[in-house]
Amino acid sequence: MRVPLPIFATTALALATPALAQSTVDAARFPNLPAATGYDPSPAHSFDNAPTVSRGAGSVFSSQGTAIGRNVNWTGFYIGGQLGVAFGDSDTSGNDETAIGGITAGYDYDFGRWVLGGALDYDFTDFDIAPASSLEEIFRVKVRGGPKIGRGLLYGAGGYAYADTDNLGDDDGWFLGAGYEYLVNDQFSVGGEVLYHEFDNFNSTGNDVEATTVQIRATFRF
Repeated sequence: MRVPLPIFATTALALATPALAQSTVDAARFPNLPAATGYDPSPAHSFDNAPTVSRGAGSVFSSQGTAIGRNVNWTGFYIGGQLGVAFGDSDTSGNDETAIGGITAGYDYDFGRWVLGGALDYDFTDFDIAPASSLEEIFRVKVRGGPKIGRGLLYGAGGYAYADTDNLGDDDGWFLGAGYEYLVNDQFSVGGEVLYHEFDNFNSTGNDVEATTVQIRATFRF
């Protein structure tokens, strides 16, 4: 039996209408956008002029796509300040506690996983080491070294110490301690340090003097 052409066309149109309507809705909801095209990395889009982005384990990315947690280099000179508390102890004056603070300058060399360096410290303080006598200054020639931990440096330190008083003269000694320093960026670091000092028979007076210092530090690196 021949199906009349008008009836066939009407039936086909009726069956296709829902599909066409759905396609129209989908096109409106999900427009066919052009494919995104990339561009070469540019140093202008990073904090450190690096053309590539490191995606190593533990990396923290900035909002502009540069890895903040990448390997850092400690090699270079630095200068900074330190402030904290000094705990003094002597044979003739007992225990005393006071503020301490000063400046530091030094140089570090980065061997890859380890860092070794030297520094000069000067601190002012005022704790009793004998009746009517106070220790007022401490100068250090320091060697420090230790392993890198991410952007941090865990180190041991030790060396020569020189102490001066208000009226009991001065004397040489030694110190030993440890610290931790965190590299905020390529030019600024913060940290903390604990040092134990010993001055035996201070200036031939028979008075042994000990001092423990706990300080926070901030340094500018160049």
